Amino acid sequence: MAAWSDTKELIRWGTAARLDRTDDGPLGRDGELKQVHDYLSDPDGPRLVLVHGELGVGRTAFLKTVGEQLRARGTALHTVDCVPGDGERPLLLALRLVMALEEHRSAPRRQRSAGKKPVTEALGAVDRRDRTAMETSLRASLTQAGPLAVLVDDVQLADPDSLAVLCRMDFSGFAPGVRLVVSAKDAREPGRDGSAGLLNRLAGVEGARTVALSPLGHDDVTALAALWLQAIPDAALARQTGELTCGVPGAVDALLTGWTRRGEIRVADGHAFIGARTPVPVLPEDDRFVTALDALGEPYRAVAAALSILGPLGPPALQLTATWTGLSADAVNDSVRGLVEAGIVNELPAPGPDSTTAQGWTFRLPLTEHTIREGLRPMERSRLSALATEAVWTGADSRRAGERIPPTSVPLDEATAVAYRADRVADAGSLVDRERAVAELTDAVRRIPPGTDDQAVLRWLRAAHNLTEHADARDLALQRYILAAYWACDHRTGRADGESLLRNPGPTLTELDLQEAACLVVAVTANERDWQAMSRLATASWWDALPVPDLAKVTGRALALLYLSRWREAAELLQHNETVWDTGPRARAAPARFKAHADLARGRPESYWHEATMYDAPELPPGKVYALVGGMFDTLFTGYDLNAANALLETADLTVQMLPPVGRFLFDHATGRWDQALESARRMLANNEVQSAPVFDSSLLPARTAAILLARGRLTTALQMVEDMRGPGDSPPQCALNASEAELLMTLGDLDGAEKTLRSALATAQEHDQMYGTDELWALLAEVTVRAGRTGEATACLDHLERIAARTGTDRSHLLRLLASARILRTDAPDTARDNLREAVHLARTRGLPFETATTLLAAATTGPGPATLLYEAYDLFGTTGATLWRHHTRTAMRAAQLAGPGRKQTTTENEHLLATLITEGLTNRQIATVLRLNEDAVAQRLTRLLARTGKRSRAEVVTSVLTGSL
Repeated sequence: MAAWSDTKELIRWGTAARLDRTDDGPLGRDGELKQVHDYLSDPDGPRLVLVHGELGVGRTAFLKTVGEQLRARGTALHTVDCVPGDGERPLLLALRLVMALEEHRSAPRRQRSAGKKPVTEALGAVDRRDRTAMETSLRASLTQAGPLAVLVDDVQLADPDSLAVLCRMDFSGFAPGVRLVVSAKDAREPGRDGSAGLLNRLAGVEGARTVALSPLGHDDVTALAALWLQAIPDAALARQTGELTCGVPGAVDALLTGWTRRGEIRVADGHAFIGARTPVPVLPEDDRFVTALDALGEPYRAVAAALSILGPLGPPALQLTATWTGLSADAVNDSVRGLVEAGIVNELPAPGPDSTTAQGWTFRLPLTEHTIREGLRPMERSRLSALATEAVWTGADSRRAGERIPPTSVPLDEATAVAYRADRVADAGSLVDRERAVAELTDAVRRIPPGTDDQAVLRWLRAAHNLTEHADARDLALQRYILAAYWACDHRTGRADGESLLRNPGPTLTELDLQEAACLVVAVTANERDWQAMSRLATASWWDALPVPDLAKVTGRALALLYLSRWREAAELLQHNETVWDTGPRARAAPARFKAHADLARGRPESYWHEATMYDAPELPPGKVYALVGGMFDTLFTGYDLNAANALLETADLTVQMLPPVGRFLFDHATGRWDQALESARRMLANNEVQSAPVFDSSLLPARTAAILLARGRLTTALQMVEDMRGPGDSPPQCALNASEAELLMTLGDLDGAEKTLRSALATAQEHDQMYGTDELWALLAEVTVRAGRTGEATACLDHLERIAARTGTDRSHLLRLLASARILRTDAPDTARDNLREAVHLARTRGLPFETATTLLAAATTGPGPATLLYEAYDLFGTTGATLWRHHTRTAMRAAQLAGPGRKQTTTENEHLLATLITEGLTNRQIATVLRLNEDAVAQRLTRLLARTGKRSRAEVVTSVLTGSL
């Protein structure tokens, strides 16, 4: 297990990311590096190369790489770094260039001694501030120097006199081997004599060329984040990083540093994720993007602060800024122009080819805007937001009144506009009309799709609650807030506020409102996996202490019993109190399904299938239907019942894409979309963003994820997940997770360990009087005992499977029974085994689940006398899911059946990919032989061929190549 220590950190499910910038080369700059290389390699090429780009774009790293490449080619190198303060020392840069060039002068020694030395003349020119004399000295040094490349970084900080001297030089007259490479920050200040004007003139002189470093594109930003985090960023993290930094590497560095310092980027299985509620970090005071604004001083900082709130309003923002700052209109205009010239703010021109007016202003970097806005004092932020809110409301009122008014805002897409208005109202607080503010915030919450910006929704609902003046209305607002906290996976907030609401309910909260609140408190407690607290919620004494109606008490307690898998108690509680909850469609909707759920768990499915028809959906509010369907959908996928789940969605007029993340994951897993399933599983597990419905098994997410990993040969990672997600001794049964663990142990040849896991899981299920969901355990135990040669015990397992299939009536149980029966009877009753396999294949195909169908086909072709050609279909289906380990077993079966398998090249590629994966998982040759069902000599030979073909010298190098994606 030598490689285990190297990979352990990468396979944990929810560790904090670390930032590693040891490789600080200019990623994504291959084109620009080639351009500079071509310029400098051409004997007739330009003698001056000016590399320019905005603040933070990576000019210094780029120049360093250029220098390393020149040094590698044997070029003499001299570097000059310009620093703040150099601009106050006339002719300093020119003097430093003369001194560098004189060190590499190529003229004969006697010629060099004639007359004054150029350095002496240059020093005199500095004393006299004599540009003409300095120009003469520098020209002499440039024409007589030996082969040399001089690299000047941050030349925009150099003194204007030196820049003016350089602008008068004819660079085509340099000595043949002398090259000057300078980097400069882009600036937009007007004029010819300022530093920006001089740099523009320098770029245009004879013998000079420019290379522009533009911000990175999306793919390069993603690659940069992956390099620094040593983990692949998920789509949301990559997108947010790109949007906040606009592809500027320095901003990417600052953003990722801020997140990682607070432990908010989480790594799961080598992938990096950011939580949905994670705030954007504020840049520290010494960050380059902050000091760039600080260097401008006042009134620029005050105007920038105002624009961070008012900017999206467009032209009216200038007058409002003047009102807030107390500056004149001209002073505000001048400050905005200065911010634009400094590259901090971008000006958006009004439509039209000849327009000279600005339509609005945006910050060059949203990260800078966020930092400036968050740096405002609370009252400053409230006042500015109140100004923005009143301006927006005035415009809306004027439009409703039919008045012809000019556009008052920068065009924003609808979602961004809604969020901007709601943010301003929330920040304005009591400085604006409370009633209108609450209406605006509530409307914004309704218009933002669930999961789009949960953190913003929580902020708006909290503000609406605080702004609501009447206590009765505040209770309703708090209830909406608790619901939003549940969907945002803010378990702690939802639980605390929910319990507070139940302990002190207002008079306007109806029985139905309190029933809903009770369910939410139980649900968020379950999502926290606080089973001790859940046990308290399952007691009558906890609920009796609350001033809530019996409907809320019975429903909440029954739900707690369901989460604890105490099925009989839940069913009896609901049955004895039926008159309490069966009083109308809305009151009975949840309790009726809870009771049906408890019945199904004990093998009595009739009432559950009735509730799954959603017969009462027309009489329920949409939110209620959505919550009920989500929970029932997850339950149906406990038994992989795709057909029933699709029928449920169709009845409720919902789609899979509309479901909570766990439901979408279960669908993707069952239907073979394993890449998508893994992506969502990593994200949920890394950030603990799991919304658990009261299903028969709270471990479905990690269990199904482990099953995918196993099928792809990632056994160590899967075992680590099982260990990480194993509940404490008092947790409810985890049948699915136990089944996955047993399969892993069986694959590794540990039949005793697998049997111990299965029997323990079945004993726990029996203690909870649970039948539904145990079919997987009995089927695996039957396989273990058959492989151990204990046919009698296997037959007893089959009896249990038959009782489950008869009681629950599910196709999944029936399929498992058929496969187990064929495995047990293939010797004593081959005809029965053949018939069962034939029926199993037919049943699997009607269910339409790729992996389940493929494993059934493989069993039919290898367990009994089924057609060997089924292996071709199984091989293709395993390929659609990426089940590489199962594909290997299918190829082995093809060879055993003397069937023509895939081509040699494909076979070699797949074998080596799987072998490299198993090595990366830290398995020994003996373990690999067990997993692949080969002997150790065959594994050693395959490893030798893998090393030879890839040019690697050891298993460790193979591991590194797999983890970096470079094998």
